[in-house]
Amino acid sequence: MPYTPQEILETIQMVENYHFDIRTVTMGINILDCAAADIKSVANKASAKILRLAENLMNTVYLMEKTFGIPIINKRIAVTPISLLAQATDADSYLELAFMLDQVAAKLGIDFIGGYSALVHKGATVGETKLIESLPQALAQTKKVCASVNLATTKSGINMDAVMKMAEIIKAAAELSKEQDGLACAKLVVFANAPEDNPFMAGAFHGVGEPEATINIGISGPGVVKAAVERLPDDCDFRNLTEEIKRVAFKITRVGELIGRKVSQQLGIPFGIVDLSLAPTPAVGDSVANILEAMGLERCGCPGTTAALAILNDAVKKGGAMASSAIGGLSGAFIPVSEDAGMIEAVQAGALSIEKLEAMTCVCSVGLDMIAVPGSTSAETIAGIIADEMAIGMINNKTTAVRIIPVPGKKVGDLVEFGGLLGSAPIMAVKEFSPAKFVRRGGHIPAPLQALTN
Repeated sequence: MPYTPQEILETIQMVENYHFDIRTVTMGINILDCAAADIKSVANKASAKILRLAENLMNTVYLMEKTFGIPIINKRIAVTPISLLAQATDADSYLELAFMLDQVAAKLGIDFIGGYSALVHKGATVGETKLIESLPQALAQTKKVCASVNLATTKSGINMDAVMKMAEIIKAAAELSKEQDGLACAKLVVFANAPEDNPFMAGAFHGVGEPEATINIGISGPGVVKAAVERLPDDCDFRNLTEEIKRVAFKITRVGELIGRKVSQQLGIPFGIVDLSLAPTPAVGDSVANILEAMGLERCGCPGTTAALAILNDAVKKGGAMASSAIGGLSGAFIPVSEDAGMIEAVQAGALSIEKLEAMTCVCSVGLDMIAVPGSTSAETIAGIIADEMAIGMINNKTTAVRIIPVPGKKVGDLVEFGGLLGSAPIMAVKEFSPAKFVRRGGHIPAPLQALTN
């Protein structure tokens, strides 16, 4: 479908006035063929393959920015889960592979590399256990490595042993990076129903069902959607409101499709998917919370917020799906507290709590994202928060996630500065009543009845 002059002018206005950008170009790379008995051999083979396939990634992305005049904020790589690759070795720890990934990312000049990951929704192998044990050091001692662990699926249920273990890992990672206010935890996410083609960090990995290599695109346009909503009269009904959001989502997704196909063609690597998520930034005017407020809420978090988010998420998906040949990843509205200026303001105003955020995750794209809590928060409480989110994903057959940061030495009301796209995190209150007996029962929460779909 050719682009009209009017569409081109509208795209230029979106970039210049409303913070529209391509949030990420992420190259997925299969490295399972780099397995070997010796971990140094694994590291050398994997490093060589990633460098070979991605050597022109940065130059190609810069060319696309120059050619089309659209900012591309992040350049990333996702590899097949390291726990699958490393199990052939007899190494006691996989830290060497984390350091290898960090070095490769630095050599290529990319922003992040994902895939230091494990899939333990039904149980953990010896290799997956080794990777999980190494996570605190791996994330504290690297700059660009991101990690994820899938703890639950609708088909398998929830691995509660792994939920408790990951809560302890999160606490350990925060402590090892306490000089950076627990920054290591910002690079770690736990999932229910993790997608294999997600281009967004920290959860990106290249799934085993994916091709040898692929190009996935993540778009973002909260500012564009907010401006569209604000142009509507106050008495505009919901049908017309959703139609306007769908129209704008179509336009921004079309741009993502164009960029993805051009990068794919230039690199000679298959085009994968467009993730049409509305991913906010700390910049004023680039906020999902502000879209909800433009829809008529006094403050994000007040009664009606979950309904407004459901409207937004559904309209974005409907509009975007018509603009791309392949929608994937997470696709919807992100609600990361520290990365959204409107969310931060809502927390500071007392309108938005963790409990309200959890309710919102029932209808949004992901889950509890970039939530900073007091450093004194117990591992059991973190496990309870994770378990709640895993249950939402499992029961509703959707992807949910938790990226939580127990900031050492900080208390409710403090503000932590992470910088860049990670933004500023207000320390949020958590309930003081303990779920310890519940989360330490161990074992497996069975899959729900809706898993029986065969």
